[in-house]
Amino acid sequence: MTESLPIDGRSLALEPFLSVVRGRSTVSLTAEARAEIQASRAVVDAAVRRGRAIYGVTTGFGQLSDKIVQAAQAKELQLSLVRSHASGAGEPLPEEVVRGLVLVRANSLARGHSGVRPVVVETLLAVLNRGLYPYVPTQGSVGASGDLAPLAHVALALIGEGEFVGPHGARLPAAAVLVDHGIAPLELAEKEGVALVNGTSLMASYLSLAVADSLELFDTALVAAALSFDALEGNPEALDDRLGELRNFPEQRAVATAMRQLLVGSTLSAARPEYRGQDPYTLRCIPQVLGATRLAIDLARRVAEGELNAVSDNPVVFPPDEFVGGGNFHGENLAFALDTLAVGLAPLAAFSERRIARLVHPALNRGLPAFLAPTPGLSSGFMIPQYLAAALVNENVSYAHPASAASLPTSADQEDFVSMGAWAGAKLRRLVTNARTVLAIELLVAAQALELRRPKSGGRGSEAALRAVRELVAPWAADRPPAPEIERLAGAIGDGSLVRKVRAVAPF
Repeated sequence: MTESLPIDGRSLALEPFLSVVRGRSTVSLTAEARAEIQASRAVVDAAVRRGRAIYGVTTGFGQLSDKIVQAAQAKELQLSLVRSHASGAGEPLPEEVVRGLVLVRANSLARGHSGVRPVVVETLLAVLNRGLYPYVPTQGSVGASGDLAPLAHVALALIGEGEFVGPHGARLPAAAVLVDHGIAPLELAEKEGVALVNGTSLMASYLSLAVADSLELFDTALVAAALSFDALEGNPEALDDRLGELRNFPEQRAVATAMRQLLVGSTLSAARPEYRGQDPYTLRCIPQVLGATRLAIDLARRVAEGELNAVSDNPVVFPPDEFVGGGNFHGENLAFALDTLAVGLAPLAAFSERRIARLVHPALNRGLPAFLAPTPGLSSGFMIPQYLAAALVNENVSYAHPASAASLPTSADQEDFVSMGAWAGAKLRRLVTNARTVLAIELLVAAQALELRRPKSGGRGSEAALRAVRELVAPWAADRPPAPEIERLAGAIGDGSLVRKVRAVAPF
């Protein structure tokens, strides 16, 4: 039996996050975290007994924070908050995104500064361990004061008034689902409603998943670039390590090193005895462009791993007797990271599309058939896959527009500048899917082009990539629908299997 991942509010990294969200590892609250949760809860209980005015505990919310709520109504206040804030719209969030936000919320509360009882965290963890999927609409968060509406839908399910998503997308009453799985519906105590909804958990889930997907995309982009580099007989001079050293750009040097490793043994991308002019930017500037993408991914990962262990509700409890109000729920850092990642990945796909276009262009592909067609004219070859790549790259221009560049005030201007990070996350997922498809097309086309160069051969990485592609797609001997093959290759990119096969032969 696999050991449960310990949840303590401090040590959740990206890989364990993925093991729970995508791999369905189980989770359990540590004894140390339980003690810290209980200590912060004691502060709330004492404050309520004394009748202290505390935001979100004995006052209203947002613009209504100047309204005092009597201690006798403090629990009703939390229930009212959850009900009123569950106001999302649109399609349900994908299951992995919901599992991610539930895990992030549980880990944040486990830090022991939110004033909830241990049972709140344990209920969130039970939802994960039993594979339950709360119904959470995609739209409704502005990414400040937390992801209020999405988290309220999760809280509504926990108290037995919301819904879970069942087989085939069916929406099931939460009360019955909880009973079926042996989970007691939560009865919210003071501050627990605001602690559940007032956090950045959706944005953090979006970002963490996107970082993982981006790392796979980046590695695949290197493999696809190497395959195209060989197929187009690129000049390896552009990969000289001294260029990166002079540029003071470590990521450029890392990309150039990886490309050189993938191209070891190539008889196509070899030193040229004669001058043939310079290569196009999509070959010559691979280290510079993909190095810049790597910068964006690394920034996003740093923000994500910080947020996985962040306390992001308000007010924050500090035992023995302090409540500190602030803005930890504001998602600006996450929105910037999500938008920066989108800006970094859009050129990765556009860069790939330009190589696809060059591979099929008879005036640019250095002697290969037009569109790599078996019988140009009678067959169209890869003409239309390049159309698809161009269409997706154009879509990505819209998705790369920063959501965080604009704000609309909410809550009667009490929340007068918001991050819009939730939309940044939603559109980034679409961009990632498009980029994966574009890279699949490059692999499909470049593999055919490399075979047309025989008897010359590519580097060990290129040849390994060709073999991995051919396990999924047969050589193109006559026109056939490429859509299923593009989909299969995109799946092998998404699950990492294609890159793993290349690395086994040509570590990079």
